[in-house]
Amino acid sequence: MKRIIKKVAVLGSGVMGSRIACHFANIGVPVLLLDIAPKELTPEEEKKGLTLENKAVRNRLVNGHLQAAIQANPSPLYRKSAASLIQTGNFEDNMKDIATADWTIEVVVENLKIKKLVFDQVEQYRRPGTLITSNTSGIPIHLMLEGRSDDFKKHFCGTHFFNPPRYLKLLEIIPTSKTDPEVVDFLMHYGDLHLGKTTVLAKDTPAFIANRVGIYAIMQGLQVMNKLCLTVDEVDKISGPIIGRPKSATFRTLDVVGLDTLANVARGLYQTGEKDESRDMFQLPGYLEKMLENKWLGDKSGQGFYKKTKDAKGKTEIQSLNLETLEYGPKQRVKFQSLETLKPIEDLKKRVKAFSMQQDKAAQFFSESLYGLFQYVSHRIPEISDELYRIDDAMRAGFGWELGPFEYWDAVGAREGVQRMIENGYQPAPWVEEMLNHGKESFYIVENGTRRYYDIDSKEYKAIPGTESFIILDNLRGSKTVWKNSGATLIDLGDGILNVEFHTKMNTLGGDVIQALNKGIEIAEKDFRGMVVGNNGANFSAGANLGLVYMYALEQEYDEINFMIKQFQDTMMRMRYSAIPVVGAPHGLTLGGGCELNLHCDHVQASAETYMGLVEFGVGLIPAGGGTKEMTLRAADMYTEGDIEYNDLKNVFLTIGMAKVSTSGQEAVDLGYLRQSDEFTINSNRLIADAKAQAILLAEAGYVKPIQRTNIKVQGRGGLAMFLTGANAMYTGRYITEHDKKISEKLAYVMCGGDLSAPTEVSEQYLLDLEREAFLSLTGERKTLERIQSILTTGKPLRN
Repeated sequence: MKRIIKKVAVLGSGVMGSRIACHFANIGVPVLLLDIAPKELTPEEEKKGLTLENKAVRNRLVNGHLQAAIQANPSPLYRKSAASLIQTGNFEDNMKDIATADWTIEVVVENLKIKKLVFDQVEQYRRPGTLITSNTSGIPIHLMLEGRSDDFKKHFCGTHFFNPPRYLKLLEIIPTSKTDPEVVDFLMHYGDLHLGKTTVLAKDTPAFIANRVGIYAIMQGLQVMNKLCLTVDEVDKISGPIIGRPKSATFRTLDVVGLDTLANVARGLYQTGEKDESRDMFQLPGYLEKMLENKWLGDKSGQGFYKKTKDAKGKTEIQSLNLETLEYGPKQRVKFQSLETLKPIEDLKKRVKAFSMQQDKAAQFFSESLYGLFQYVSHRIPEISDELYRIDDAMRAGFGWELGPFEYWDAVGAREGVQRMIENGYQPAPWVEEMLNHGKESFYIVENGTRRYYDIDSKEYKAIPGTESFIILDNLRGSKTVWKNSGATLIDLGDGILNVEFHTKMNTLGGDVIQALNKGIEIAEKDFRGMVVGNNGANFSAGANLGLVYMYALEQEYDEINFMIKQFQDTMMRMRYSAIPVVGAPHGLTLGGGCELNLHCDHVQASAETYMGLVEFGVGLIPAGGGTKEMTLRAADMYTEGDIEYNDLKNVFLTIGMAKVSTSGQEAVDLGYLRQSDEFTINSNRLIADAKAQAILLAEAGYVKPIQRTNIKVQGRGGLAMFLTGANAMYTGRYITEHDKKISEKLAYVMCGGDLSAPTEVSEQYLLDLEREAFLSLTGERKTLERIQSILTTGKPLRN
């Protein structure tokens, strides 16, 4: 059956419902969002003389929830305008309208009785053959089928989105024995391709996969913490980014999620865990019970494991909770020798291995937490999943771990991990020892560029289903590397397409990356038909290497800076005017030089989650890798006759001058960093493959090397006068600093083409020379150096 989703109905508009609706709107699907009609008027409604029959009153709850979601930060929408695709209503007046929906998603309160009442209404109006799913996070899916029709049962299953739905990639698909396999296959594919999700097939077991394993990991961590007498601050230092977990680590995460949420899931797992050998782990420790009693629930109540206070000078101070005394005190600086030794190790798997070999309390906490986790997940197969890779997928996508449990195990060493577990009183499931006895030394292998997982039933390695459309560079690097240096690798993607991958810290653009880009073009023009610039890192690129600029500027080595900038500009122009099509594949942070690189690509295939911007102004500089030139060129191409030309140029000037960064790939189009012709990939796992496909399309369409532009219209003194007047007014009104004014004047000078008496057409090289000259002059400013130093040492911009 060919199934097309033209419209979705979301029943329940709370935090999850409204944000699920927003995410469907993100991908262009119209949404009907419904909730209950109020039973009482508010005082404001009474003053206005409204009644319970007024539409504004009847839709008050749903409209309020939707507006709260739209105004939330971070936004659930790629663009605010997408909210126009969401139509609101209430259960009483508008339930009949779900007949127009192809997929109805129930997201009401976690109460089986209430869900069943909603489904009674759904049965009356739902069109036969359409999808109906529940977003429950814990209620057994099969219990919702009581009293339902055969058609309902056939098209029903659980779809567990994680909050916030736009940003957390996990979507658990939980079928029942009655669910049509076609429905399961469709949801697995649709969630991946259209919603950008890591779709994980889960069994109808308590808390499904991610929450089952994630809550165990938290509760076991609390037990190990108590055993080793560690503090809240110490555990958060150990269990954060250093081991590939989110910055919020353990306790900050619990404060954000809410201690009541943790308690509800843990108690539920204890109550339903008669067959779980680790059931007792889900009993809440005494201090958690006391915190719940005190209503110390985390952010929602103003305090949890942490709380904000004001010191004697009125400065905000974050305090952490002493779990023995339940008193708050100043956050403590945490230092462990093992953590210091890990800092230089960039590769996470190598860092995990090194950490597991250390002996101090931090390493003991890490290792014992892993042993308990390894024991637990190995015993959950086949209870919660038949395949181990689904558990890893769920933890990476749902909890933000960089490695799943079995990937951590492989990093430690499968056989070595088992030995250490047994020595410390933990026991893996029998199938793990069987695997090792059959000569299989890891849970995953890479074979001929394909990642394979150990299949327990067949005792063989199998390709991970659904990953055929992904290009994972880690899997290709061993066999498809064409050339490499310390900062980048050229990889053959097949079908005549070469990829340039960065692997510097934060993928910053230094000499190694510039060399690789030039080498890539040289090799691609000779042996390939197209080139992609992309990587699988957390971010595309944080920009140029500011540390190098700072060092040269301090030593007044301005010739070196000039050479470095000229080399970057020449590389961008060589890439733009090469004989082969070049496709950029940005994702995550794409700042400064990373943004400039994409400005010079023939086509950009951007992740929907691309945060792109020319941010040089914030460190006292202007874009000089071709960014100012290219944005001026794009403004000139928008010109129509009359004063409107100044407006177009002013908008681009403000985008650069305010260092605006897009909050999505789509917003990057609005800011002018991307073109209307550029395209987006919702699932970042597909990004490199989609970029490769675009490079092939350009090549097969008969790509012709472009000709450098010499007809860029600049405004000269007329435009310059407008900008200088505006900058002076902003300075006089104390909206900007004197140094901001100076940078603004430099930027205006470049964008207007310098001191020209009238509007004139100039070349790209002319503008490149101007922007490089302006950049050089600013590196000699003390206040610019202070700003760069602030970014390098604190990560925060300085306004001086």
